[in-house]
Amino acid sequence: MPETPDTSSPAPKKPHKTGMLVNLAIDYGPVLVFFLAYRLLRHPGDSGGSTHMVSEIVAITKSTLVFIIATLAALVTSKLLRGRVAPMLWLSTALVCGFGALTVWSQNPVWIRHKPTAVYLLFAVALIWGWLRGRPTLRTLLESAFEGLSDEGWKILSRNWGFFFLFLAALNEVFARDAWFTFDQWLRAKLIVFMPLSFLFTFAHMPMLLRHGLGKEETEEVLGHPPHE
Repeated sequence: MPETPDTSSPAPKKPHKTGMLVNLAIDYGPVLVFFLAYRLLRHPGDSGGSTHMVSEIVAITKSTLVFIIATLAALVTSKLLRGRVAPMLWLSTALVCGFGALTVWSQNPVWIRHKPTAVYLLFAVALIWGWLRGRPTLRTLLESAFEGLSDEGWKILSRNWGFFFLFLAALNEVFARDAWFTFDQWLRAKLIVFMPLSFLFTFAHMPMLLRHGLGKEETEEVLGHPPHE
């Protein structure tokens, strides 16, 4: 008797697992490249006045262009190594390109300085709205399925990150104000303030995640792939 062909749809392909260092390079590498490009292109020895202003604008414009290229490279790398691009990375890349292009076109750093606020607010609204409707939106944005983590754990994580993104949006607005902080100080803050805060916030959730079923072998995946702007 001939066998009946299997017409069922194949199981969805799981995303490739990547190490913590690869995840961190994809998620935070473009910001580090942005900082290094700006530091290399600016001329701190200028005596001030109009020459210094022109030099600063050129450094900001060129480093922003480098930032756009590095962000696109991270997106391609994610596709090649992970086998997919998470929605959060797609949205972040689109806003980097949009605000970055406005910065380059207008030669005004106000656009790129307020870009993180736009990203944080977008994610905050999505996460809090999803939480209010009982949906674990963060799982969709990260396109991750941390082994064993229950829906309740994802909902708590989504809610907490939603409100944390609101805090980061307000904090970025403080650092983005020209009257209070220079462009160099704002860019430094992305590395020495925002990045450590994100890691600490992620690490603080580990006990809760483990209580809600996260496998211990998944802790590296969580720590190496926190939500980011």
